[in-house]
Amino acid sequence: MMVLASVSRRMRWCLSLALLGGLLLGPMRVEGQDSEVDESTGASISAEQLRFFEAKIRPILVEHCYECHAAESDEIGGELTVDTRAGLLRGGERGPAVVPGNPRRGVLLEALRHVDNDLAMPPDQKLPRQVIADFEQWIEMGAPDPREGDAVVVDHYAIDLERGREFWSFQPPRAVAAPEVTHEAWPRTEVDRYLLAAMEAKQLEPVADAAPRVLLRRLSFDLIGLPPTAAEVADFEQAYAADAETAIARTVDRLLDSPRFGEKWARHWLDVARFAESTGSTVNFYYPQAWRYRDYVIAAFNDDLPYDQFILEQLAGDLLESESPELQARRTVATGFLALGPKTLNERSGLKFELDVADEQIDVTTQAFLGLTVACARCHDHKFDPIPQVDYYALAGIFRSTETCYGTVSFINAQRVSPLIELPADAELARVDQRLSSREREQLQDQIDSTRESMSSTQDPLQRFFASGRVSLLQAKLDSYDEDGSPRMLAMGVRDKPAARRFGGPGRRFGGGGGFTYDGSRSIGDSPVYLRGEHERPAEDSVPRGTLQVMVSTPLDMPRQSSGRLELARWIASRDNPLTARVMVNRLWLQLYGRGLVPTVDDFGAAGQPPTHPELLDHLALEFVARDWSVKQMIRYLVTSRAYRLGSATSEAGQRVDPDNRLQWRMSPRRLDAELLRDGMLAVSQQLDVDPPVGSAVGSAGEGPVNQSFVLRNSVTRAINDPENVYRSIYLPIVRDNLPESLGLFDGADPALITVERPQTTVASQGLFLLNNEFVMRAADATAELTQDEESDESRVVRVFELVFARQPSAAEVQSATDFLTAYRAQVGTGRGGSTRRENEVWSAFCQALLVSAEFQFRL
Repeated sequence: MMVLASVSRRMRWCLSLALLGGLLLGPMRVEGQDSEVDESTGASISAEQLRFFEAKIRPILVEHCYECHAAESDEIGGELTVDTRAGLLRGGERGPAVVPGNPRRGVLLEALRHVDNDLAMPPDQKLPRQVIADFEQWIEMGAPDPREGDAVVVDHYAIDLERGREFWSFQPPRAVAAPEVTHEAWPRTEVDRYLLAAMEAKQLEPVADAAPRVLLRRLSFDLIGLPPTAAEVADFEQAYAADAETAIARTVDRLLDSPRFGEKWARHWLDVARFAESTGSTVNFYYPQAWRYRDYVIAAFNDDLPYDQFILEQLAGDLLESESPELQARRTVATGFLALGPKTLNERSGLKFELDVADEQIDVTTQAFLGLTVACARCHDHKFDPIPQVDYYALAGIFRSTETCYGTVSFINAQRVSPLIELPADAELARVDQRLSSREREQLQDQIDSTRESMSSTQDPLQRFFASGRVSLLQAKLDSYDEDGSPRMLAMGVRDKPAARRFGGPGRRFGGGGGFTYDGSRSIGDSPVYLRGEHERPAEDSVPRGTLQVMVSTPLDMPRQSSGRLELARWIASRDNPLTARVMVNRLWLQLYGRGLVPTVDDFGAAGQPPTHPELLDHLALEFVARDWSVKQMIRYLVTSRAYRLGSATSEAGQRVDPDNRLQWRMSPRRLDAELLRDGMLAVSQQLDVDPPVGSAVGSAGEGPVNQSFVLRNSVTRAINDPENVYRSIYLPIVRDNLPESLGLFDGADPALITVERPQTTVASQGLFLLNNEFVMRAADATAELTQDEESDESRVVRVFELVFARQPSAAEVQSATDFLTAYRAQVGTGRGGSTRRENEVWSAFCQALLVSAEFQFRL
């Protein structure tokens, strides 16, 4: 069997060269798809690179380097300044600090690594390994740094709120009548009129509509993330021929009503929410209850929870009045949005940890809902937008008045422990079917007692240290069950700080591990400004809690007895907020059309790009609010437009006038997201289990460190690679620094970052993965097995095409396929395993070629 499997792998390389080189790639180029696959980024900084710099590089430079190596330093050490990109490139006495793209050159990394004691920086203490790794990754990506170039840097005088309010995104959306167009017969909705008017102004015409089969595949992947079956295609083509408008409308309604819709669209939001099931960083601890937030988001999209309510629940669900235990539990789980972020658990300073958590919450809140990079104002006034530093700390006061419950225990060098929130016992919520027997409970207690005894009997501080950590893990597991052995319903989330809350005291502890959480020696209150963002340099006066001055005429009224999160949430979710609706409809447009109307989908500020169709963006924002913030209704409105059904073929005029397709004269082809590629293979091979699992492999692993526990890490890895794990990809464990290979390789979101738009890369390792990965081969085996009852090669080829592509092959494709089968059989010859086994290998290889083809990987 091993010999035959090895032969099969070698043969599949030959197959790929034979089929992908001719049979399958050729038709894709006829569709005009190759012009969009590889886009050069040039020398510009991508949104993802900018986020990386602002989140991981600038704060370190400010905190540890600016004191001696900035223009404002009293004495510049070593003639090196690091507060501009030019300063880093120019370097100092020892040469350039950074050589973009080459981490081996430049003195910065050498200094951070403390290789030379005379050069070691910071001189007092070496930075954590993860921070040094971030700098190495940053240099490898070309050291992107926005602190240079022709962009206008906002000087102090430019923080003029009145002038700032004149910027387009801070103005309320304006209702503008849909423009007149020459080709009156083409538009189906007002969306079409805005787009067509812009095309006609450039003497452009839209291309022809896509074929019904192509349109259905587009709708199916865009709305539910799964391919249509051959039967669904046949039904749609017949209905489309009779009445295209009715066929499209009924299909859209069917897909919107599918439970698979929530699984598809929740994944987009989880990218934005930086969803993960571990803390990340050097001390990487599991979040065993994170799955509840994931399931909340899926249900919210399936139930079409109004987007304004979706905002309220995630920012302040614990502060809303709830009519039932289920609603109270749901809203508590929703606040996991604020608790899921990466955490540096080995941070020694409690104050710095608190400020870092608040910073991360400010960042995700303002980027997710407002499309602004407010966190850039932590150390100084925002360099591009009218956001003074005091506004940042007005928000920081709100989040510092909030207790973040993420559920980690004291273990070795994890010093920042936290409890979980217990949900109402009578709430009708999903429960993990994993009871603890009385015997198992006794065994856990015995282990705790014996470990404590060993602690008291040893004088070795290192042994006591590790034993203490083991007690914390065992106690956390025991505390996660009721006395009858049923698992407690626990959740990550937030709640307002009461006075002087102390964890680990009397009463139940859920993941607290007996440690303490620093609360700034106060509960609810305002925060001072910290000069340059340094926790050791607070200003004397505090900033009243509030929000962005540029967007409010009068300060929000913040109650003294609560954090102000509810007031903040209501302000963001208000129909009067000029950004909230615009940002969300722009994201819907991005997912359906491939490019945002505001191309910089995560930055609606001065450093971003203006909208390509400003009147259309405002029209959609106003429609969104008028439709009671219904995401499903907005998606229906967008996909029933004439523009959405355009083909992906190119035109000479279009390529000449608008090669980037900013005017939307055709539908740009896109490769399927990593999750859709995996789910699609499971679907066409009929392996997919659409019944969602309860819980997560991370929850089963329990609390503990990822990096220091081989057993826990292995249990999650096994769950990812388990052949029996045929659920949708949204249910795969997402552990920071341990992303499933299939997701990371195909541009899955980095859960350490807020990801609004995924990049699309094309690298050789993707092809190697598709040719050699066991999951892909299993899908090919299963597909081949579904067709084994066909009587001839020709009929079996037709059946495989129907399963994988939901279409009939052409005569040329059938001939090419049968020629390959003949050649492949000759190469396999009379190897071991019997004729039936060898024939299965032949057909499995053929099926794999179709599964990894461009036609399967791309959505036209």
